[in-house]
Amino acid sequence: MRAVIQRVKSATVRVNTRVISTIGPGLLILLGVEVADTDEDINWLSQKVAQIRIFPDQHGYMNISSGEAKAQLMVISQFTLLASTKKGNRPSFIKAAPAVAAEQMYEKFVKKLTEMSQSLIQTGSFGADMQVELINDGPVTIIIDSKNKE
Repeated sequence: MRAVIQRVKSATVRVNTRVISTIGPGLLILLGVEVADTDEDINWLSQKVAQIRIFPDQHGYMNISSGEAKAQLMVISQFTLLASTKKGNRPSFIKAAPAVAAEQMYEKFVKKLTEMSQSLIQTGSFGADMQVELINDGPVTIIIDSKNKE
């Protein structure tokens, strides 16, 4: 499971020009689900996202978690995070979980992150062609992969 976490001033998701989700200051989490992902990946990644300290403290250091900052959260599914560009110029998505399995894992992740962060989480529309607008704050962008725990 791979996540790109962006600290944002705001983020909005549209489907067919209709706004379906919006947040103010917080985290936009783009989530890719891999074929080999399990509940262990969900638990590890949701805890990491809930506890990551990337909001500034009173001295301007990244030392505050999203919960402490009372940040809003948005999770958007994005299978393209699992693209392999090893061979040729056309990305391969062979590692991405099939849609039905990926949607189940995505929903489990959102539920687990809701429990851990104790925040209401906004989402996109799984499988839809979405337009995501954001104002990156910092900019701060972190990539976390449950298969490569750095």
